[in-house]
Amino acid sequence: MPVTRIALRKGKTADYKQALMAEIYEAMHETFDVPEDDRFMALSEHDEDTLWFGRSYLGIERSDDFLLIQMTVSRTRTQEQKKALYRAITERLARSPGVRPEDVFINLVEVEKENWSFGRGEAQLV
Repeated sequence: MPVTRIALRKGKTADYKQALMAEIYEAMHETFDVPEDDRFMALSEHDEDTLWFGRSYLGIERSDDFLLIQMTVSRTRTQEQKKALYRAITERLARSPGVRPEDVFINLVEVEKENWSFGRGEAQLV
């Protein structure tokens, strides 16, 4: 049930963007037990003046290929699962489409189960 938002600079190919979404989903599937077809993602592209990031914050050197990945998830995962997710996303994106680990920024927003409605105005998880 995660909702994933990916922000990046304009100029990447459709294949690159599809690979981002596919690899992030597969990482969630393997580390967070996200079911098949539980794919809710939005990708937004930005000009240089609408995507700001600290190029060397915390001593990590970031490039124009920086990705901002924010995931809203239910508050049900352990700290170990979260660390596994961060590793899996970074490793998968390094393989395809070839994102440097330094350019992968991930933020989890945890919410309670009653904060989800998947359609029909119902709270399916409550």
